[in-house]
Amino acid sequence: MGVSTLAVARPGERLALAGVPRLDLERFRAATLEAVQAGARIGALFAHPLGDPSVLLAVLLDGTSGQIRIGAAEVARAYPALTPDCPQAHLFEREIAEQSGLEPVGHPWLKPVRLRTADDPGFQAFRMDGESVHEVAVGPIHAGVIEPGHFRFQCHGERVFHLEIALGYQHRGVERALVGGPTKRTMPVIETLAGDASVGHAVAYAQVIEALSGCTAPPRAEALRAVALELERLANHVGDLGALAGDIGYLPAAAFCGRLRGEFLNLTALVCGSRLGRGWIRPGGVAFDAEPALAERIRERLREALRDFRGACELLRHTSTVRARFEETGALAGQTCEELGIVGLPARAAGLERDARREFPRGAYRSAPIPLATWTGGDVFARARVRWMEVDHSAAYVEEWLRALPGGTIRAETGPLAPASIAVAVVEGWRGEICHVALTDDAGRLRAYKIVDPSFHNWTGLALAMRDQAISDFPLCNKSFNLSYCGFDL
Repeated sequence: MGVSTLAVARPGERLALAGVPRLDLERFRAATLEAVQAGARIGALFAHPLGDPSVLLAVLLDGTSGQIRIGAAEVARAYPALTPDCPQAHLFEREIAEQSGLEPVGHPWLKPVRLRTADDPGFQAFRMDGESVHEVAVGPIHAGVIEPGHFRFQCHGERVFHLEIALGYQHRGVERALVGGPTKRTMPVIETLAGDASVGHAVAYAQVIEALSGCTAPPRAEALRAVALELERLANHVGDLGALAGDIGYLPAAAFCGRLRGEFLNLTALVCGSRLGRGWIRPGGVAFDAEPALAERIRERLREALRDFRGACELLRHTSTVRARFEETGALAGQTCEELGIVGLPARAAGLERDARREFPRGAYRSAPIPLATWTGGDVFARARVRWMEVDHSAAYVEEWLRALPGGTIRAETGPLAPASIAVAVVEGWRGEICHVALTDDAGRLRAYKIVDPSFHNWTGLALAMRDQAISDFPLCNKSFNLSYCGFDL
């Protein structure tokens, strides 16, 4: 009746939809909860109108075994909510109710995930009453180039009791736009769904298409994908460390890292012409090679940028006023990360060994594992510490692969997609775990496409990290997570 009733696969494997068991609601709930209690986490949970009734689909990721468990249940109008026994399901179930109209009965607060209108009766902000309690609202319109997001603080003086985050003002419709594909516009949509993670999402999309078409990317292409992923990680981690320094007014490191972010972005542009890596990753492999002369040039410039970064990093690490602002600010406990299903850098900064490159390795990460960077404390300092550890790891990884790229071609042909099938890709983007789930119809076209950006898991973690903090710490805490607005609004 439990987890053994779920279908089992690994990332990059295709399953026939007929092989995914349709459970009754009681068995579906029991199997999902049993898997989570055994250590799996919810990679994706969504409803798809395969007919009447709709079908609820759960994709559960077991990092210990490297297995993906998939279960489905037919739902007419309502089903017993998972959230009371599994907090990491709370946002998924709110999204299901919003998108499909299915009601998770017993959900503690079934409010919209994405604001539909300003006077939406379904949107009710949490509110505290009491003497000296006040409310501070920030956004959704912000100064500078930033997407809309609304932050509502319930405060007593400077102290934050509760932060509520409202996102999804743009209603981008990315997942709907992918239905019926692949088409010529599918890849540009994938590469722009979260701009600073273009490579991560492109690799995830390529993996599901390869699984559905029975294609295997060549070893050289897999190595170049790993190089692209790590260059993306380098640029964003270095940029974030500079932004953290800027948020506390420590300008030497802010200036150094701001410049160096551009250096790492330019390394990607040397290969494919795009600083964000667009056009580099394609189903079947990659579109651009790194010939020996170019690979050596990238290695030289990488070493120069890394040397400058280490100088800036030492300024951060050994300046007492910096540590005083970073340490014990915005702490998120490891147990809270477990309960909420927090992924990526914030989870590793709280001591969790959670990294898809190690748990679900594909391609180059399987043949050459990358070191795992973790820290304890879960505060701003820990998140900064994991960043600069990963900069060292990623730089060494890129250096090694560019020194000894496998020979052969960089791309294999992809054929038509298998009909009535499902495939799941799990990729460690620079923010954390990216999960793509693709379902095909009887003609081999995309029937449904679910994308779970790491930000979808982690925004709640930012809200909890702000509890009992000074409201003036919010910019610093927010940047230490650096979550995506557009990656949430798909």
